[in-house]
Amino acid sequence: MAPLTSIFPIILTGLAVSLLASWPAAWLAQRLRLVDIPGLKAHKRHSSATPMGGGMALAAGLAAGVAWIQWNENDQMVGIALGALVVLLFGLLDDRFDLSVPVKLFGQLAAAAILIAQGVQVSLFERPLVDLVVSLFWIVGIINAFNFVDSMDGLALGLGGIAGAFFLLAAIDSGQGWIAAIAAAIVGACLGTFVFNMLPSKSFLGDSGSQLLGFLLAAVGLAYIPRDFEQAASWYVPILVLGVPLFDAVLVVVSRLRRGRRVYQAGSDHTYHRLRLLRIEPTRGVFAMHLAGIVLGLLAFIGLQSGPLLGNLLLALIVGMGLILLLSFERLAPPID
Repeated sequence: MAPLTSIFPIILTGLAVSLLASWPAAWLAQRLRLVDIPGLKAHKRHSSATPMGGGMALAAGLAAGVAWIQWNENDQMVGIALGALVVLLFGLLDDRFDLSVPVKLFGQLAAAAILIAQGVQVSLFERPLVDLVVSLFWIVGIINAFNFVDSMDGLALGLGGIAGAFFLLAAIDSGQGWIAAIAAAIVGACLGTFVFNMLPSKSFLGDSGSQLLGFLLAAVGLAYIPRDFEQAASWYVPILVLGVPLFDAVLVVVSRLRRGRRVYQAGSDHTYHRLRLLRIEPTRGVFAMHLAGIVLGLLAFIGLQSGPLLGNLLLALIVGMGLILLLSFERLAPPID
């Protein structure tokens, strides 16, 4: 359990270390051939070869931030740390060797299994098997949602930092100091890494960074338990806090399935690309998605305070608006390869 007075040093440490590690990580990525080459695939349209060192810088900031935490044999924290290490290693291998989909999925499932084995999982249902399946789906889904949404400089890190900030405040309110500490490390590491990843990026996150960020936020979302609130009024909070990456993932999956394309076949068909086709300039497109993340986070906790009935009605309204937006993107801005 981390005292609340350590939250600010954790954020500052994560920020400073990730920022200072960004240049060495970019240099190391080049030496290890972790480089994103423009034109290598149709959707890779950046102007020059860019090192994928953001994942290593992010990991360094996270490790430095959580070093402040007194673990006290917390099994859930051990599960998060070990699972994060697995995701990071598989992500680095993917950045270097472009792993096949089954191998990627194996790494994600292995990390999810470690997390669940240490007690971080859904407890919505009375049937353990159903809770297990939902937990696996959530963890793997959020990992891939952040991998998908990393379609523009600074986008995934900004959304991750925003979600981390909401979980930080929520965990403080719920008295879960160790979750607040992990969320603080996420916020600090995202801020520091963002400096080299913002438009125009000097260092990409790569799969190692985006999947690591998704795994940690999925884990925090599972571990967070609102105090003094019914489960019927709180189950949707992590879904809304991570709503923008989830929307992007659903949009991409639906769009590709409709067109007979493989879900993992990369392309310029993400939310950001749809905004570009609607003539929204790059920085404003990224800002719009960050703003949407903030609004959904605010609505999540407004719904939580409103009780089960109004909260779930609010969720239904947001989901309905999301479906309308998805259909609008499909009709007004068809995807490009």
